[in-house]
Amino acid sequence: MKSTLLALSVSLALPLGSHAAVSDEWPAIVEQARGQTVYFNAWGGESNTNNTIRWAAGQGEERYGIDLVHVKLGDTAEAVSRVVAEKQGGNTSEGAVDLIWVNGENFATLKEAGLLFGPWVGQLPNFSLTDPENNPAVTTDFTVPVEGMEAPWGKAQVVFYYDTSLTENPPGSMPELLEWAQENPGEFSYPKPPQFLGTTFLKQALIELADDGDALYRPVAEADFEVVTAPLWNFLDQLHPNLWRSARNFPDNGPSLRRLMGAGELSLAFSFWPAEVPAAIANNELPPTVESYVLDGGTIGNVSFLAIPFNAQHKSAAMVVANFLLSPEAQAYAQHPDNWGFLTVLSMDQLDAEQKALFEALPSPKGGVTPAELQQVLEEPHASWVEALETAWLERYSGN
Repeated sequence: MKSTLLALSVSLALPLGSHAAVSDEWPAIVEQARGQTVYFNAWGGESNTNNTIRWAAGQGEERYGIDLVHVKLGDTAEAVSRVVAEKQGGNTSEGAVDLIWVNGENFATLKEAGLLFGPWVGQLPNFSLTDPENNPAVTTDFTVPVEGMEAPWGKAQVVFYYDTSLTENPPGSMPELLEWAQENPGEFSYPKPPQFLGTTFLKQALIELADDGDALYRPVAEADFEVVTAPLWNFLDQLHPNLWRSARNFPDNGPSLRRLMGAGELSLAFSFWPAEVPAAIANNELPPTVESYVLDGGTIGNVSFLAIPFNAQHKSAAMVVANFLLSPEAQAYAQHPDNWGFLTVLSMDQLDAEQKALFEALPSPKGGVTPAELQQVLEEPHASWVEALETAWLERYSGN
């Protein structure tokens, strides 16, 4: 009976017609995972995201006997702080966090402090479907080598969106954005850093405006921060008087930007999720006259990852969940604009015809961008720039 269950578990862990590679240890990991509870710490600020994780939880219970609990975070730093506190308190084996949705500076912090389990990603059968040898986006995180400490989950890229009934020619660059905002005062804004979308706007602007762009891809300590960022502050000093509410207030996050667009208070906004606008149009949150686009020089894109803390109680189940989330079925489900719109991290060249068909069947709803428009991706700066930019922004504009 045990051998039957083991074989069934292994087969369900793999994608249909799989090209995935199965390590000798994987069957035992799947068997050990059954009956475990995975406390998945993940940002809970979007209903589409939460619904996708809820769907994955149902699949985890049905296929693997795993209880997946979504611990909804306002900021990933909450989970990082918890793991740090547990380490300081001597908790080395009974951590409250089993799996974290993470990337960027939070991953760098955990890795540098030795707070991650691994390397483990190479044992996931579906990881090979990302073609890691030819896809550096899944093996580096904000220029920091992953080294098997986190598994890729999905891709995102900044898109701007505008109401075509109010704006005929949206700006295609940061200088054009400044000019547009001066001609249309109060109709654009961005979330207040350190909210991640607000910080992303700072990085997007800095990449375009900095005289020494190469400095952004090295640790910030190696750069002359004041010199490199001077064009950014000059840009923001001119932009802020023309923002929504003259920058006396800022939207809380991406959903707040979307609501302001839907209410007609803004006529230009941006998102990190290319499918956000089509989904919002379908849900009547945005008018059908809204269209998405990418800036002329490209926009920031990155990969979201899943990491397991060093002291997680249910590491086997966390690995099985991460592997399932990398399966073609789960990736196609997440990429569907009605579900989430996350872009897949899988390489289509690694999939068979049946697996590719899952993605080819996805709709291209109104208001979205085409895959061709998302080809020009700007790499995230080194992770150390995030905190430095946020601190400088708060000191300059919030008096903190």
